[in-house]
Amino acid sequence: MTREDHHDDARGRRIEPRIDWTRVGMGAAPPRRVSIPAWRDRRHWRWAAAVVAVFVLLVVVLRQPLADRLWPQTRIQTLLDQADRAVRDGRLDAADGSGARQLYEAAQALDSDRTEAADGLRRVAQAALQAAAEAMLANRFEEARTHLALARALQVPRTQADSLAARLRSREAEHAGVDGILRAATQAHAEARLWGSEDAALPLYQRVLALQPNRIEALEGREDALSDLLQQAGVRLRQGELGDAATRIAAARAFDAGHVDLPQAEAGLNAALDARRRSGARDLARGRLSPARTAYEAVLAAAPGDARARQGLEQVGIAYAQEAERQAGDFRFEQAQLALDAARMLAPQSAGVAQAEQAFERAHDARRRQGAVPSITPRERDRRARALLARMAQAEAQGNWLTPPGESAYDTLRAAQALSPDSTAVKQAATRLLPAVRACYEDELRANRIRRAQACQQAWQTLLPRDPALQDARRRLAEKWIAVGEERLGAGDLAFSAQALQEARRLDATVPGLGDFEGRVRVAQAAITP
Repeated sequence: MTREDHHDDARGRRIEPRIDWTRVGMGAAPPRRVSIPAWRDRRHWRWAAAVVAVFVLLVVVLRQPLADRLWPQTRIQTLLDQADRAVRDGRLDAADGSGARQLYEAAQALDSDRTEAADGLRRVAQAALQAAAEAMLANRFEEARTHLALARALQVPRTQADSLAARLRSREAEHAGVDGILRAATQAHAEARLWGSEDAALPLYQRVLALQPNRIEALEGREDALSDLLQQAGVRLRQGELGDAATRIAAARAFDAGHVDLPQAEAGLNAALDARRRSGARDLARGRLSPARTAYEAVLAAAPGDARARQGLEQVGIAYAQEAERQAGDFRFEQAQLALDAARMLAPQSAGVAQAEQAFERAHDARRRQGAVPSITPRERDRRARALLARMAQAEAQGNWLTPPGESAYDTLRAAQALSPDSTAVKQAATRLLPAVRACYEDELRANRIRRAQACQQAWQTLLPRDPALQDARRRLAEKWIAVGEERLGAGDLAFSAQALQEARRLDATVPGLGDFEGRVRVAQAAITP
């Protein structure tokens, strides 16, 4: 068929599809899988979008830290530009860091070799000096003083600052009326209103001298007023009012530390404080707790940091605790409660206070049991008393003199005494217990079993609080605590050494060697403290 015929066929009739019979028996080939490029895959696009979003977020959040780390010079230049703008706006100093001074100092801290920050600080100093002069001319004296202080802090030339300060005082004096202030001070002095308020003589004299430092009338007036104030302090000292006297002396020192009468007044105060401390110590040694407390409290009112007075007051508290034990043992609970309250106030950390509280509770329990005695027969009373004494002997054999509460030798003896005070067996047990406690103390102390020795000493003190031998027993026990504490400190046991120091101080704060031991413990504690 020619090309023309084929063309005619295409135009004139439908061409049927032809079958390739050569492929019929071979089966159809599987369709070829078309590979999609990665850049057209939607899953890849979603991951790419997420990565871009995270990157943008990090750039937004970390742009400033990254810029500071990668381009520190850019950060410094930003600070310098902000500081220059703050100078032009008159923001020379600001607590929130936005002032020119703070910005220049921040730039200087980042790079101390650049001179722009130092030059900027000098411009701030001159601007502050200029602002102080303008505020002075506008009679804004407080503002002028603030700007002048800034100029001095930035090391403006001293001659410039002093000159402006002199002009400021002169103008402020003219504006305030120094003569009027001086007349008010003289009037207050005549009325004996020396201090304590803004319109008193000494504060008014100080205002005059702040404006005109060489004003003779103010200098002489202040001198006389201070002499009168110190004389008042002397009168208070003679009347025993140490706190009031100390307050007046401190006020005089604040107005003029170089006043000619001040050394004599301070010497008189120190002598009065020493006398009151000695008085407190004598009263404490004689058992006169209320006067001793008053003496030490008077010292602390004048010198709150006085260590000897605080220590003496703590000793008074411990003595009150012992008094509470004695009163509770005699069932005088009202007096015991008063003494216990005083002990808690004066020596709240003392082991003696806790011991007194336990004794108070034991006495209450004994009184309650004693109230139930009439309801039982004499035979039952004797049986119960013998049972209590048997328990006491068992606790005594185990060395449980004060603990556990209610089961100790002391507690069971007190219960037996409340149940049958006239029993011969009970009296014999009480007579036997005190020597046994003393022997326990000596045996345990010799064996270096220091905690058990202290338990025996506490039982001894509970049974006979006013035994003269107790003072020596407490001192020996304190010395033992120090000796064992030093040994353990050398072995590196700092915790035990600190406890030994505390126990020794509670037993006898004046024991020899306590100060040296405390110093070594403090040094060791400081060495391990980060």
